[in-house]
Amino acid sequence: MKVVLNLAKKEQKALFVIFGGTGDLAQRKLYPALFDLYKRGYLKKHFAVIGTARRPWSNGYYRDVVRSSIDGMVNSQSQIDEFASHFYYQSHNVNDVDHYETLRVLADKLDQDYGLEGNRLYYLAMSPSFFGTICEHLKSQGLTKTTGYNRVIIEKPFGHDYASAKKLNDEISKYFPEEATFRIDHYLGKEMIQNIMALRFGNSILSAIWNNKMISNIQVTLSESLGVEERGGYYDTAGALRDMVQNHILQIVALLVMDRPDSYCAKDVRKRKVETFKALKIYSPKEVAQNFVRGQYGAGKDMVAYREESMIAPDSMTETFVAGKLEVDNCDMAGVPIYIRTGKRLATKATRIDIVFKKDDDSLFGGQGLADNILTINVEPDTGIDFTLNTKKIGQEFATRQTNIGYRLTKEQVAKVPEAYERLILNALQGNSVNFTHWDELEYSWKFVDAIRNAWDQEDLPVDYFPNYACGTMGPQASDELLAKAGHHWIF
Repeated sequence: MKVVLNLAKKEQKALFVIFGGTGDLAQRKLYPALFDLYKRGYLKKHFAVIGTARRPWSNGYYRDVVRSSIDGMVNSQSQIDEFASHFYYQSHNVNDVDHYETLRVLADKLDQDYGLEGNRLYYLAMSPSFFGTICEHLKSQGLTKTTGYNRVIIEKPFGHDYASAKKLNDEISKYFPEEATFRIDHYLGKEMIQNIMALRFGNSILSAIWNNKMISNIQVTLSESLGVEERGGYYDTAGALRDMVQNHILQIVALLVMDRPDSYCAKDVRKRKVETFKALKIYSPKEVAQNFVRGQYGAGKDMVAYREESMIAPDSMTETFVAGKLEVDNCDMAGVPIYIRTGKRLATKATRIDIVFKKDDDSLFGGQGLADNILTINVEPDTGIDFTLNTKKIGQEFATRQTNIGYRLTKEQVAKVPEAYERLILNALQGNSVNFTHWDELEYSWKFVDAIRNAWDQEDLPVDYFPNYACGTMGPQASDELLAKAGHHWIF
């Protein structure tokens, strides 16, 4: 695999227009990410930010909000003030054409004042229902008529099924081509998720055994210890399947099982990922019942049940847990079960991947029972890699024991790791879409998820079917039974 990289730290000249600039995402993620890029030298003098929302804020108040969002990240107040001076605010109604004219005038002025060379990045940190309207008016009112690039970053949820996702994509693609559309999935910006390709294709020993001849099963766990918190209104219309499986988990699975790309560039990686999604078996309703489990958390110590959370219906049948077995029918991984699991109010917050290799015949050692060889990719909270091997026990008698070879990032290394949004925003500035989701990936992932959702919707479950797992556990018993049917068990 040829690796195509640009390692030069080059200043990025651009105007950021953030729709939803007063929102939680902007304050928690976007402004700190931009500040990190500023501290690292990717943003210097030649950048500006326009925050837009309906609130009647002034530039001064907006800059105070930005300062507050990055408070504590550095000790230099002068650096914070200089960074915040690049921020401007416009009260904006996304449905009002006249407001886009005002926005264009400000954008053109900042382009001249800061020497931005016509480069513009539009971040839609708003409800997807506004995406099409915003993109249309950006085009019709001349904001994209510049000498530089014009790119749009879109947050999830990107639709709630295939039909709505396609409609949304059709609306956006009228005004922004695919190569200028960056659909963000922050999991693809995490350090150890990006390490998957380095591990698979950067080590001949792993490349040689990463196939159905050597791998017994693959397990992907995204567990959360918190409940729905303040997201109840959204979550009860989405559920764990749409909220986590359709995007984060399926993107991780694609990286784990796709064929080797010809190079590390967006076009070639995208090609392999799309092939993987096409090879993902879509289940019939009967197969969904055999291969997928759903759950909803009940009350626990000092924790209320899902149905008692704010903005949740007392008889809600929305799942807060999903476990399933996936099958990808490609050359190297056909026949390898891929087990996925995600849920809220589980025993711990963790994201990890376990690659379980097939056991050798242990008759040489008297059938004492060799442990599984397991490669574990710890995404969070611990960041690192573990490899479980069989070695000899210390002593006179010959017996084997399980030994772990581990690697963890030190505190110093963790401090240098870019936060996911920082990394992905820089990628968008550079026009590198390798770590973003493309439409054809979404198309096939939604079709897979829709088959599960439709099968569940056809079931007539009694209201008392939920809750079926307690807070602080790893989900319903049926999740363990799903693996046990094939002689497997959850490693984590």
